[in-house]
Amino acid sequence: MILGILSDTHGYLHPDLPTYLADVDLILHAGDIGPPEVLDRLEALAPTRAVWGNIDGAVLRRRVPEHQRFEIDGCRFWMTHIGGRPGRWARGIGPALRADPPDVFICGHSHILRIERVEALGGMLYLNPGAAGRQGFHQVQTCVRLHLADGRPERAEVVHL
Repeated sequence: MILGILSDTHGYLHPDLPTYLADVDLILHAGDIGPPEVLDRLEALAPTRAVWGNIDGAVLRRRVPEHQRFEIDGCRFWMTHIGGRPGRWARGIGPALRADPPDVFICGHSHILRIERVEALGGMLYLNPGAAGRQGFHQVQTCVRLHLADGRPERAEVVHL
């Protein structure tokens, strides 16, 4: 199974995104989507799960939650927009992760691509796909293709758009 993971589109879908997401089984958007049409366009490519971010308005906040916890083939996920990073978790995230760590924690907000194992949380995979949109300080637009095998993250493929 392949998951297409992105964040911080801020209303912009890079023209190459459909190519990189063409064969994914599921798209995950970690917030700061922009207009709801962005989510509609992603849903036309593949089944999509999303969370709202701090720039997302009332329409999106009614459509998608702030946090999503779900399971795919036995692999437990938690996705939210503002999660912080290992060692500097956002308020409330650290205690919740220690109480019930998922196998994969996905967040956005920082526009900084970061993928790492967090041994202190049972080897949890921390994944921030960076920013796929144009707004922000980032120099390169990115997304991640996460390959799952036997219910475990097997390989993370970084895509520079």
